Amino acid sequence: MKALVYTAPNEVIYRDEPQPTPAPGEVLIRVDAVGICGSDMHAYHGRDPRRVPPLILGHELVGEILAGPGAGGRVTVNPLITCGHCEFCIQGRNNLCANRTMIGMTRAGGFAQYVTTAASSVIELPAGMSARAAALTEPAATALHALNAAARVLSRPAPECEVLVLGGGAIGLLIALLLKSYGCRRVRLAETNELRRESAGRAAGCSTYDPVQAPAPTVGSVDLVIDAVGAAATRNAALAAVKPGGVIIHVGLAEGGSEIDMRRLTLAEITLIGVYTYSTADLRAAALALHEGAFGDLSWVEERALADGARAFRDLDQGRAAAAKIVLRP
Repeated sequence: MKALVYTAPNEVIYRDEPQPTPAPGEVLIRVDAVGICGSDMHAYHGRDPRRVPPLILGHELVGEILAGPGAGGRVTVNPLITCGHCEFCIQGRNNLCANRTMIGMTRAGGFAQYVTTAASSVIELPAGMSARAAALTEPAATALHALNAAARVLSRPAPECEVLVLGGGAIGLLIALLLKSYGCRRVRLAETNELRRESAGRAAGCSTYDPVQAPAPTVGSVDLVIDAVGAAATRNAALAAVKPGGVIIHVGLAEGGSEIDMRRLTLAEITLIGVYTYSTADLRAAALALHEGAFGDLSWVEERALADGARAFRDLDQGRAAAAKIVLRP
């Protein structure tokens, strides 16, 4: 089969790879479309020690089951392969499973014509759902999971809140689109890349600004801040912007540890929540929401051939892509 293989930092190569064979309890999927995730870019830059080359990356996929349970079905997958019996899996919080593995990280992923995964990780799709929409199920579920976490602790309903989204990549934009569908009218999005900033503003119909050039929001003026970048600068910006009693949702993973003003966090009773991926229930809800149009028409998504994947990675790396999401088609 043909696959796009991460071979070294800043290098992915389109080449022949052995077609995978499903083990007992697994399915073989013919991939129709697969999105490039920010975590794939971290691996491409050599900044993810969990993803060791040579490796087929990619985990935001849609395809048809060719072999195994449910053969013939059109599906996306939960890329997290979980144990099903630990305390978190039993609670329905399988994203926290201590025994989890992941396609595109600990095993071959979806930047290929075919991929295998656990049959228990398969998510059935609504009838007639487009490949473009289905390939966004995984990042859309992350957005849904983040806003559900925020809703549990906000003092007022989200449509009444002033909201700031830091980062106009796929997660930030999907969060802004979901906020729009919830009826939130006061949403502002920060993005440094001009092309992506303009594209996000058009798609989500929200106010945008360049955090490098434009003035930051007034200190202590925002009810809810979503950090979809996860860098030291954005963590500090989030803490500065949030109101006393407000909420910060930290979903980005650009950088590791950094100092934050814990004194302000404490004295202002600010709630800081880290959110990681999604549950299986989130994935199912996200697929339905995408199919029903809750995230808009997705015209901002760019589709390219898997054979052109190396150029897509370079364009994303060098800031030449206006699209917050590039979907590759084998």
